[in-house]
Amino acid sequence: MFSRLRSDIQCILDRDPAARSTWEVLTCYPGLHAIVLHRPAHWCWVHGFKWLGRFISHIARWLTGIEIHPGAVIGERVFFDHAMGVVVGETAEIGDGCTIYQGVTLGGTSLYKGAKRHPTLGKNVVVSAGAKVLGGFLVGDDAKIGSNAVVIKPVPAGATAVGIPARIIPSKTGESADVTTAQNKFSAYGITLDDDPVSQAMKGLIDNASSQEHQITLLWQAIEKLSANGKTHKDCVPDDAALQETFEADKLNQLMGK
Repeated sequence: MFSRLRSDIQCILDRDPAARSTWEVLTCYPGLHAIVLHRPAHWCWVHGFKWLGRFISHIARWLTGIEIHPGAVIGERVFFDHAMGVVVGETAEIGDGCTIYQGVTLGGTSLYKGAKRHPTLGKNVVVSAGAKVLGGFLVGDDAKIGSNAVVIKPVPAGATAVGIPARIIPSKTGESADVTTAQNKFSAYGITLDDDPVSQAMKGLIDNASSQEHQITLLWQAIEKLSANGKTHKDCVPDDAALQETFEADKLNQLMGK
């Protein structure tokens, strides 16, 4: 029990730069308190003491602002960061090393009792503030859920889900969203500019327009060099021909935050 508590405290120290000491984490982090209280509640639930499990989870919700159903399964080194308003449903499963921010709902879309109604999070998943993951599907290892995303379908391992309803962005490098190595740094709130599909689409359009202008300029320059053979320069190259590139791709990319 104490070794697991030490592991929970250490994962908070690793992932939260505001955490300054073990004592501070132990006394001032409601996410840790919610995890500690969930364990006896879950034990009661699986051993048939349903009301007692629910009562302990109710007390935990009152003390921490985090509502975890006693039937939910939570792995090791799970960090509820800030986490006010988090709701974890009865059949939800949270894998080792996950990070869950405030306002997250791991909810269900079915009213059938006994069925798998809530999502399963793999290892090292990051679920950002305000996200809603709804349904009995799997969010793969190392996946990231963007802030305020509404996820209603499975997310592959290493992918990122953003938007309403969530769009799935495949992993580029296969790297974890969590802090596992010195080179693989933790991504706070699980999202970066590289994960924004609109930004990526705009960057692609800018790069394509810049490339086309470059090709057109080369063509006009070639035509100007070949404007002999009995034709005047004006016959071959109109006055409005772009002999120099004017498209400011770098400036537009800076506006897009690239």
